[in-house]
Amino acid sequence: MGTTRELMTEKEDFITFELFDSIAKNSPPITRLNSLKQIARKFREKVLESGTVPYYQSFNLVRVPYPIKYGFNNTVNIPTPFLHILNKMFVIQYFVNGKKKTLLFSPSDIDANEETPFFHRLGKSFGVFEDFGKMMIAPIIRNVMDALRIANISPEEIDYISFDHLHTQDLRKWLGNGYDKGYFPNAKLLVMHEEWISVQGLLPPQSDWYCPNGVKNIPQERVIQLKESTILGEGVAILKTPGHTMGNHSLVVNTSKGVLVSSENGISADNYSPLKSKIKGVREYALQTGAEVILNGNTQESSVEQYISMVLEKEVAGEYIENHDFFGVSPSSEFTSYWAFPGIQPSFEFGEMHLGNLI
Repeated sequence: MGTTRELMTEKEDFITFELFDSIAKNSPPITRLNSLKQIARKFREKVLESGTVPYYQSFNLVRVPYPIKYGFNNTVNIPTPFLHILNKMFVIQYFVNGKKKTLLFSPSDIDANEETPFFHRLGKSFGVFEDFGKMMIAPIIRNVMDALRIANISPEEIDYISFDHLHTQDLRKWLGNGYDKGYFPNAKLLVMHEEWISVQGLLPPQSDWYCPNGVKNIPQERVIQLKESTILGEGVAILKTPGHTMGNHSLVVNTSKGVLVSSENGISADNYSPLKSKIKGVREYALQTGAEVILNGNTQESSVEQYISMVLEKEVAGEYIENHDFFGVSPSSEFTSYWAFPGIQPSFEFGEMHLGNLI
């Protein structure tokens, strides 16, 4: 079985965790899942041992309408076709060898991201009422710049930005386009190798969810491609969680409220604890099938991998300290109640969090 080892990049000093890759993919899925559960617990222990971050804060950015059939993978059948997901940004400060690092997770360029084909068509469906429709069903709470001003962090302080996957993301504003350094002049992108390769040449079922030209002319020296689950520093890690996209990963942070894991593999606490869900159809489906998780299933590049990845996420997170019915998996786009789409609400919401203080 593999071991952890150091991976040296040009200026970064990360520790990779190879144990996940020791499970052969030609094993039956249930065998892989059971073995990976045990390894996920070891990964959790490594994160806990590495330390607790001094600062963790999440910011609500924008509400987005999202088809219920995707959010709960066709397990919910109600008259309302949409629910609301709330896109968040996470700001984390931590130490690496005594040096402060600042990571932004999911800093979405709200305006540019509207060009994602799926959401672009949805906006145009309002016709002459497009602008009014956006204000009503896709209200902006704040943008990335506003959130950083609230946090009292300057753009120059950002060392890394990362996204669980690159659906809807346009990175040029943040990292530049070859002619300027972008809004974050010192930041590098942390991305899984598979995701970076995939976005260079998408197929139609994928491209409907990616922002056109969202990574065009991003300088290669601003991109760090990860190939394995990686501990970034004290209390912070990247967990490789393919499936939703083949290069999906999850943010793992050891906070004062326990280990918190974030991605868009699931859109709510209900997705990870279906037997505890109060949403009609979710619990019933889990009882009938034995499903441990309910996928966020818009693209499903690999539903088997996504299922395994979601189970890994909740094993790494453990039970949430403030609600033991659910796991500490706080989605990067969280399903929330909203008046415009009645008839469905989450059983539990994480909401915005502010834990600790700036370094």
